[in-house]
Amino acid sequence: MSQFPEILSDENAKEKHPDFRNALFSLESKHVSPENVDTLIKIYTTTKQIDYRNKILKLLYDQNDPKLHSFFELAFKKERYLDMKVYALRGLIQFSDEKSIEKLISTFKITLAKREQTTPYNYQEYELLKGKNALPFLVEKYNYPSIKELLQQVNEQYDRMPAAFKGHFTIDEAGNFVHLRTPVESSKMIRAFFDENKI
Repeated sequence: MSQFPEILSDENAKEKHPDFRNALFSLESKHVSPENVDTLIKIYTTTKQIDYRNKILKLLYDQNDPKLHSFFELAFKKERYLDMKVYALRGLIQFSDEKSIEKLISTFKITLAKREQTTPYNYQEYELLKGKNALPFLVEKYNYPSIKELLQQVNEQYDRMPAAFKGHFTIDEAGNFVHLRTPVESSKMIRAFFDENKI
C-alpha cells in the first residue's frame, strides 16, 4: 500500500491548508515512488512557497527517475538561495558528466563570492552549504575537484566571518537543523556583536 499522502495528488486540495502542508512535511523520500514524482514536480513548479520547494528538492534529490534531469536543471536556474541550488545540483549530478557540473559550479562560485560582499553576516546560508546533506556529501560521493574547491571557498568565507556568527547550528545527513546553541544564546551573541560595532 502506498504511503504517499492522497491530499498531495488531489487536484482540489488547497496547498495552504494545514493538512496539505503537514502531509508534505511529514513525507519521507523512501515513500516517494516513480508514480509520485510528477505530483511533486507539479507542486514545486506551481507553488510560491519557498519552504515547499525546499522540501520537494530534498525529497527528490536522491531519486534517479530520468524525467528528473530536466527538473533539476530548471531548479538549479530558478533558485536564488544557494543551499537550494546545491540540492538541485545533488539531483542533477546523477544525470550529468563532470564537465557539465564544473560549468555550473564556476558560475556558482562567482555568486558565492558576491554574497560575501552583499550579505557579509549570512551565516545561515554557509551552514546550509556546509551541511552533511549538501557540499560535504557531494565531495565524499563524487570527489570532483570543482566541488572540493567550492566547499573550500565556502569554508574560507565562513572563517572570515566574526566569531559571533559561527557555531549556532549545523545540518545533519537528512537535511535537518541541529541546534548547537539555544535561540536565546544565538540572538544574544549576534545582538552584542551589532551593539559593539554600532551596526
